Amino acid sequence: MATRDEIEAWLAACSTGDRRAFGALYSATSAKLFGICLRVLDNRSEAEEVLHDVYVKIWHNAGKYRVNGLSPMTWLITVARNTAVDRLRKRRSTTASMDQAEERPDPAPGPEAQAIAASEADRLNACFDELDEGHAQAVRGAYLDGETYADLAARFEVPLNTMRTWLRRSLLKLKECLSR
Repeated sequence: MATRDEIEAWLAACSTGDRRAFGALYSATSAKLFGICLRVLDNRSEAEEVLHDVYVKIWHNAGKYRVNGLSPMTWLITVARNTAVDRLRKRRSTTASMDQAEERPDPAPGPEAQAIAASEADRLNACFDELDEGHAQAVRGAYLDGETYADLAARFEVPLNTMRTWLRRSLLKLKECLSR
């Protein structure tokens, strides 16, 4: 069992890139940290992966450990526990997403709704046929294609207020036709 002073010395040496100190630290602490990862994750292979991540973090962050009277094992255990908890949360969110995906209804309309929509589309197209061709194109451009009134006025070479009048009268005719 390594002493507090030995672990602190290994951490200090790791912060300077001393691989031998890192090996000694790993030999002295990996069993304990693996046990923590395994307890949190309850999966041996996942705990081994997380333990690898833990020692990568320790290697990169050993310089952040400060001798402050607290046990260096507490710092190492905190790194291991937090890394394992992060993995556990990631696993749960992935599982929850898959569970939610199964529960979500298909947003596409059902067969009945599709039949009704097709029938309504036929009625609307028949009403469009009752409009002047230019007026029908203007209505489609404004309300189906998102063209601005100004663009439509320029395209049909009419003043803007005339385009507004065309669209308003065309909508009234469509409403009358659809109410029959």
